[in-house]
Formats: sequence, structure tokens, C-alpha cells
Amino acid sequence: QVQLVESGGGLVQAGGSLRLSCAASGIPFSQNAMSWYRQAPGQQRLLVAFVSGGGSTTYADSVKGRFTISRDNAQNTVYLQMDKLKPEDTGIYYCHTVVHTVLYWGQGTQVTVSS
Repeated sequence: QVQLVESGGGLVQAGGSLRLSCAASGIPFSQNAMSWYRQAPGQQRLLVAFVSGGGSTTYADSVKGRFTISRDNAQNTVYLQMDKLKPEDTGIYYCHTVVHTVLYWGQGTQVTVSS
């Protein structure tokens, strides 16, 4: 059974930092690409950051230079370090992966950035 469990969200002032974690189970973690998505109120879920099984990373233009995605294959965990947070970063952050063409999502963790 595949499980993705996010943690680390919260309320932070603009300019602050948060670190999100996603603990994965039931997947060949070290081989799997992992992603973080954000869904703001009333908007679509959008890709924020991606890390391949080999460690290559991709970021949305809006977070480049502020967010860092990383993975710990020994802990089956992917992280999203978010620095210099802005109010527009507010939303629910979801961990995501694909296994044999099946899409999996975590339950999401709320991030709220106050101005």
C-alpha cells in the first residue's frame, strides 16, 4: 500500500522559512521521482518542485532561488525547504509520485504566509 505523509506546514510571516517533509512507504523510493505541488484557494494544483530518482531538480519559476527540494533515500523522505516566503506561497502543499502509471498524492499540509 502506497502512502505519502506530509508534515511541516504552518503559519509564518513573509520573509520566513518552513521545511516540509514527505515520508513515503510502499514504493521503490530511491528509483522514483518525487514532486511537491501547491494548491491555492480557488486555483488549480500546480507543480512547485521536482526531484528525479537520480537527484536532478526542477522548480517553478516563482520559487527558483527560494525553495530547495531534496531527498533522503535512506529515510524514504523528500523535503521542501522554503525560504524568503511570500504571501502568494500560501496554499496546501501536496507530495506526489507516480508508480507504474498510477498517480499518488499525500493528504496535503497547509502553508499560510502572512504579510
